[in-house]
Amino acid sequence: MKTQLLKTLFDTTGGYGALALRIPVGLILAAHGAQKLFGWFGGYGLAGTAQWLESIGLAPGLLMALLAGGAEFFGGLALMLGLLTRPAALVSAFTMLVAIVSVHLGNGLFLANNGYEFALALLAATVALTLQGAGRLSLDGLVAKRL
Repeated sequence: MKTQLLKTLFDTTGGYGALALRIPVGLILAAHGAQKLFGWFGGYGLAGTAQWLESIGLAPGLLMALLAGGAEFFGGLALMLGLLTRPAALVSAFTMLVAIVSVHLGNGLFLANNGYEFALALLAATVALTLQGAGRLSLDGLVAKRL
């Protein structure tokens, strides 16, 4: 049973198309997570992100900032490597869903109005990766072959 669970976790039905999704989506997520956690790339860092999240009703702000930033940063790194892709993509998809509902939905579709189009694109990509796995050229693929 344990081996079957591991096979399911690391197995992939994706081909090279999954790689084409994993790298840019992982890079974008990791960069946004770094903004939230570390203040890199012009971000507000953990304290600033926590304060902002608290101000929009996502409390406790520090916990929410750690969860969102951690999901994006570490999930993005995992996607780029193709390691534990399905769980990383699932957590990232949930994070995008929360962002859409709590931040962007009221602003309409378009990004120019702080709408949800960008988060929706990331949601779609991460759902696809959750369903198909990491694809070829991934650490998940190497682990799956050894199992």
